[in-house]
Amino acid sequence: MEKGAYPEIWDRENVAKLRKELSAYQHPNAGRSIWQLANTFIPYALTWAAAYWVMQYSYWLALPFILLGGGLVIRIFIIFHDCTHGSFFRNKRANEIWGFITGVLTFTPFYYWRSNHMAHHATSGNLDKRGEGDVWMMTVDEYRGLSFWRRLEYRLYRNPFVMFLLGPLLIFLVTHRLVSRKADLKEHLSVYGTNLGIVLVALAVSELIGFKDYLLIQLPMLYVGLMSGIWIFYVQHQFDGVYWVREQNWNFTAASLEGGSFYKLPGILRWFTGNIGYHHVHHLSPLIPNYYLDRCFKQVPTLQKAKPFGLISGLKALNYRLWDEERGKLVSFRAMKKMPRGQKEAVPY
Repeated sequence: MEKGAYPEIWDRENVAKLRKELSAYQHPNAGRSIWQLANTFIPYALTWAAAYWVMQYSYWLALPFILLGGGLVIRIFIIFHDCTHGSFFRNKRANEIWGFITGVLTFTPFYYWRSNHMAHHATSGNLDKRGEGDVWMMTVDEYRGLSFWRRLEYRLYRNPFVMFLLGPLLIFLVTHRLVSRKADLKEHLSVYGTNLGIVLVALAVSELIGFKDYLLIQLPMLYVGLMSGIWIFYVQHQFDGVYWVREQNWNFTAASLEGGSFYKLPGILRWFTGNIGYHHVHHLSPLIPNYYLDRCFKQVPTLQKAKPFGLISGLKALNYRLWDEERGKLVSFRAMKKMPRGQKEAVPY
């Protein structure tokens, strides 16, 4: 097996030591969680009110508040995300209640999304278990074995315009509003309950300010938040040196440390994104609340070996479209054309 940047994690004693170090940060603090709810929901409500007030004079004046609200939507989603992992509160019921509330505000069904996200954590970096809660990824040989129309479909999916501009519309209008047949009863009820919650909130707010004004504020706020969220998720698993291996060589610890990026953001963006840039830390221990990720990273030496990516260097992720299994790296469509042709593979999904 290839041992990458963390050779020590292939030793059982070192892995046990690392897990013990991480366990110290896996205990939610009720005071910290309540404070985060307050410093997120209160600014969100005030931003909403400010956007509505200035919109009476000019919609252009409302745009800065809508952008700010979009940033707060990301922060609300991070709280939702922690609740799905059971890491925001120690109490399961508290996580479920706040998961539902934040899910309604971000148009995301709690149990349905949690099911897909748990699958993502369990299979991230595993070439034989793609397709659950992840970005559609093909190997070079798989892509070469496709028909013209299937290639076109994949190229459209991986096109930045489609993924980051049309993707948010697809998510909050379709993907999170409908439920797949394979979902269980709880997931079905989660989708229907969230849809009902969204309608009730929309009716209540519309009663106060009018349906048109509600749409003019809510939809662009949500769009900005989702577009940013899609980018953050994308860049955290699409970077030079990312981990992808077949099932027989897959290792959870390696997949976490080498399959999730260290997206080094400025302090203000770390606040809005709930420290999710420490994505390798989160994948290694999803039970760590977002407000402890920074402290954990700074106090556990092994975690600091991750190569950081910033706002500018992270843009390179836009070029990565395929996995070159022979060379063990992500490549662009242009680079793929220059490679010698190998054996074509049947697409497994």
